Amino acid sequence: MPWVHTCVFCEIVSGERSVAVVFETATTISFLDHRPLFPGHVLVIPRAHHETIEDLPNALLTPLFEVVQRASKAVRTAMEAPGSFVAANNKVSQSVPHFHIHVVPRRPGDGLRGFFWPRNPYHDADHVEAVRGRVADAFRSGR
Repeated sequence: MPWVHTCVFCEIVSGERSVAVVFETATTISFLDHRPLFPGHVLVIPRAHHETIEDLPNALLTPLFEVVQRASKAVRTAMEAPGSFVAANNKVSQSVPHFHIHVVPRRPGDGLRGFFWPRNPYHDADHVEAVRGRVADAFRSGR
């Protein structure tokens, strides 16, 4: 039996699954998250299936992030929120394996803590430099 590709977000893009759409472009669709952190929590996705940000073609980056920028302003305005939280998981904690960006309205004292997980500080200045060097090397090498 051949493997069949199933993706909830691809079903949304194709119209097979209904969602509360708030904005569409030729390359993106934005809709309300069905399990929002707060009302107004929007997901912005590329119409084409790409699992992670690393898989996105360069040609999609600008159009996608232009919509994310617009979504941030729209969510703040619509929900009368002083700020927003913009985030994306990449594999780990990615509930749907189709790249998506969360845009969540934020208010002081709303109960969200940092980035939802405990902080793990550097041990000392040497640790900072060692990690900085590793990340910079990976940038240079394209890894």
